[in-house]
Amino acid sequence: MKTNLQKILSVAGQPGLFSYLTQANAGVVVESLATKKRTVCGMSMRISSLSDISVFTEEGEVSLETMFEKMKEKLGEQAAPSAKSNPEELKKFFGEVLPDYDRDKFYVSHMKKVVEWYNVLKEFASLDFEKQEEGSAAEKE
Repeated sequence: MKTNLQKILSVAGQPGLFSYLTQANAGVVVESLATKKRTVCGMSMRISSLSDISVFTEEGEVSLETMFEKMKEKLGEQAAPSAKSNPEELKKFFGEVLPDYDRDKFYVSHMKKVVEWYNVLKEFASLDFEKQEEGSAAEKE
C-alpha cells in the first residue's frame, strides 16, 4: 500500500510520526505509526504534514518525498543511519544522497529528524508514496 505523505504528521514535542484519522472538535485525531495509540492533538499544537516539509539546497528546495526517494535509491533495503549517529557521519550521508544540500540552512538537527522519519516510514508504513495527482484523482471518484 502506498503512503500518502499528506496524512503522515509530525507533532512538535511528540516522538515518532502519526497518521491523520479525522477532525475532532478540539483538534485532530491521530494514530501513532509505531504504537497504533490514538490521541487528540489540540489546535494549539504544532502539527506538520510531511508533504509540506522541504530540504534546502543551493538551488532552492527539495520536497521531503524526493529526499526519501533519493535515500531509498542509495540505501536499497537498508535502514538509514541512526538519528544518534555522529554528526559527521550524517553530513557525509546527506552529502552522498543530496550533494547540493545547503550546508548553512540544513542543520544536523534536521538531518536527525529526516533519518528518523525515514526509518519509521520504512518500518511501519511504506516508502512507496502516493503522488499528489493520484490522491486528488481518488478523491474525485
